[in-house]
Amino acid sequence: MLQDWEKREEEKQMMLREKQAELLVTTGDSPSDEVVERAKLLAAELGVLYAPRRGISVAKLIAAHRVRQALVLVQGGMRLISPEQPPMVFHPSMGFIRAKRVLKGEADPMLTAARLAPGDTVLDCTAGLGTDSLLFSIGTGSSGQVTAVESSFPVYALIKDGMRHYRSGNAAVDRAFSDIDVRFGHHLDYLRSLPNRSVDIIYFDPMFRDPLLDSSAIGPLRGLANPDALNEESIAHAKRVARKTIVLKEKRGSGEFARLGFRVEQRGTTKTVYGVIDIDSGI
Repeated sequence: MLQDWEKREEEKQMMLREKQAELLVTTGDSPSDEVVERAKLLAAELGVLYAPRRGISVAKLIAAHRVRQALVLVQGGMRLISPEQPPMVFHPSMGFIRAKRVLKGEADPMLTAARLAPGDTVLDCTAGLGTDSLLFSIGTGSSGQVTAVESSFPVYALIKDGMRHYRSGNAAVDRAFSDIDVRFGHHLDYLRSLPNRSVDIIYFDPMFRDPLLDSSAIGPLRGLANPDALNEESIAHAKRVARKTIVLKEKRGSGEFARLGFRVEQRGTTKTVYGVIDIDSGI
């Protein structure tokens, strides 16, 4: 028992060191007291360094503290800055338009494929920037629950705070964002921890094996997101945990659907489609 405890503590310390090497939190050039306090609280929550600007450039802060990225908080938003790629800003992008359509009562192909109903519980295994989690949160409503798991620590940090503070001008969208439970970790570890038949819908949107080169919204994310393909163990656990459906988003014609056992929901001529495994119908 003592050896198990020591092993867990060692793993925790290793993860903490990795997180601390990954990221620091800072602010814009002339932050308000509110933004400074928010940045300090976020750094403490994430277990990483808060570095005050004091006229120092973000690039110099990153170099001085030997981290890979900086999460820069400003009034009304934030951006993730890395020397190797363009800044990443938390924004729902096309998800905001889709969310407004769902709020008007229009159908959304992803929610239709998942057979989402108000009150459902949803596990988004590949949160990314949270666009699909937003749609699930809108659809399941206040009586349901969406959990979003993200394995990239910088992306997790961006959406963790972004979902809480993003203001779209639409109260229902903002509330749906704030209702999402964002978790850091690999989806397989999270799935392993869940009891049988404990989640209605499980969703996967991994980095496409064959990228859509014209997707500007995904470009900055691709450099930070987990590039690994889904494996059979993830699907096996999803089949154990899910009560209703498992949904996979992929490029039209992708071989991942057949490899992992999904039937494809064809729709129009869109470049992306959804694959579904129906749990409750036995298909």
